[in-house]
Amino acid sequence: MLRTILAWFGFGPGGHGAHGPGGHGHSQGHKDDGDHGHTHGVIDATIATTTEGINAIKWSFVILAATALMQLVVVYFSGSVALLADTIHNVGDAMTAVPLWIAFVLVRRPATKVFNYGLGRVEDLAGIMIVLIILLSAIVAGYESIDHLINPRPVQHLGWLIGAGIVGFAGNEIVAVIRIRTGRRINSAALIADGYHARTDGLTSLAVVAGAIGVWMGFPLADPIIGLLITVAILGIVWQSARSVLTRMLDGIEPGTLEEIHHAAAHVKGIDRIVDAKARWIGHKLHIQVTIALDEGIFLAAANTIAHQLRHELKDHLPALAEASILFAPSAEGGGHHHAPDPVPVATRLANGLLQIVDTPDGERMRLRVSRHAEGLKASVDIEREGGRTEVLDLRPVGGDHHLLQSQTAPEEPHEFSARLRLAAGTESEELAFAMAEPAGQHH
Repeated sequence: MLRTILAWFGFGPGGHGAHGPGGHGHSQGHKDDGDHGHTHGVIDATIATTTEGINAIKWSFVILAATALMQLVVVYFSGSVALLADTIHNVGDAMTAVPLWIAFVLVRRPATKVFNYGLGRVEDLAGIMIVLIILLSAIVAGYESIDHLINPRPVQHLGWLIGAGIVGFAGNEIVAVIRIRTGRRINSAALIADGYHARTDGLTSLAVVAGAIGVWMGFPLADPIIGLLITVAILGIVWQSARSVLTRMLDGIEPGTLEEIHHAAAHVKGIDRIVDAKARWIGHKLHIQVTIALDEGIFLAAANTIAHQLRHELKDHLPALAEASILFAPSAEGGGHHHAPDPVPVATRLANGLLQIVDTPDGERMRLRVSRHAEGLKASVDIEREGGRTEVLDLRPVGGDHHLLQSQTAPEEPHEFSARLRLAAGTESEELAFAMAEPAGQHH
């Protein structure tokens, strides 16, 4: 029974970083759990990917806004600057949801010739406005606290003041339970951490209660001192939030994002390596550009399939992904040799493809990559050398791939010669005469 009650309140197992059904066992681009929570003016993207996550933020807004409104009434009648600072704190937490709502209203608008990426950046602008409002409010709370220290004033209605502090604690605790329980259901470490953040905020409301008790015990300066302490906490939030919002506005990303891109690419067969990767936030959506290295002889259909698989993996690793642009670059291995002749197109009855000299980890090789071939295709290249000698290179499937036939040895230098490609399949055979010449300045 006790375990069930504790679990309902968010205590016990299944806390930070818990993975529910369907989890993939990777970090999904997040930092350590202690830094998962979103800050004022910035909604963590993983929260916005599910209806439950969005509803949790909306209910948090309603509860904290109602809590702050009740506290504001008591502030007016009691004159407590400690409660004023706590009210500002709760208002800041409630307003965290505003940029999300603005973004969801504006993101539905289609892109235009002027705003090609839509209006997602409005979320960042709203975040900046909220940070400035909280900063101004913190300055007011700090000024009032210092003024009450210099010019002490009586704090009235201590019973109501204690009640308002308890209401503030209860409001934050309800929000903490909603966020933690929802975060566990949708497997959002960010929302879970944000729930624990709300639970910590409840302690600042209890500090108001401590200040009221101090005043009741004959220490009137307890109220402005608590007000100053809460003001310092709010200024810390302003700094953290401003840094986060400005980082995103300047196209900054979390360090783990690029690691997740590389992790996703490692799951896709056919990618030699990532040449370059860039990412940026537009609102709460992530936009990525990745350049991947492929064998330059690969066919377009295969390259498109690899790109499609990579997009799928990126979406799996980064749920906030809105768009992934995939660019192709030739592989350092398997690409044309730095002084290789131009490739020779092959279009015969038995095969269609491309014949070329390539670099491989084992050295130069003659390679025939075919898009269409007769069953049981065999190929060889006869190269005419000086003195009437013929160099014969048998082309055999690489790794059982009958669309990729390659010589076991390197063609002799120089790579400037006349030759014949011999093809055979069953009882049929044919020859293709061709010539290769090295680029200017590369003659041996």
